[in-house]
Amino acid sequence: MLLLQATLFSFAVSALALPVVQKRAGVLKATDYADFQVSDGVGGNALDEVKANFPIDFDDLANVDANDVAIIKAARETAEDAETGTGGFNDAIAAAGSSSAAGKALQVGKTKNKVLKLELEVLGLQIDQAQGGKDNTDKIAEETTKLNNNIKLDQGNAGAKSQSVDFAGNDDP
Repeated sequence: MLLLQATLFSFAVSALALPVVQKRAGVLKATDYADFQVSDGVGGNALDEVKANFPIDFDDLANVDANDVAIIKAARETAEDAETGTGGFNDAIAAAGSSSAAGKALQVGKTKNKVLKLELEVLGLQIDQAQGGKDNTDKIAEETTKLNNNIKLDQGNAGAKSQSVDFAGNDDP
């Protein structure tokens, strides 16, 4: 009888020692581009604005919720469409004239939008690598170089008026 109790106790204790799978609770909700864009306001803080709009745990990318990953990737695609798609920044800057006050504000907004797009691109690649083991090192380095260049441009625009575009898109996966 004592042996049976000892055996059951050892099984119970060893079950407690098993690794615990972390729950990946989502923190993001799908929203319209107008709600997650960072181009309004002034230049200079685009990266901080992006991180505020996408508040995931950057120190634990292996445990980012699958729906959050899908939202991040959809938001990146929408940000790219807002730059190059019909009715996006390129069209708005061309219509306003790049040397006009409106065109300059749109250009500052476009730079901030590029920071949004590239930060989400790098983040998506880093999450894929952390979760799936896929080696994205070269692509991460390439996109990080572009991101850093646009962060510098944004910082150079610190305090300058920034204007977004009225773009119909969302980050719904």
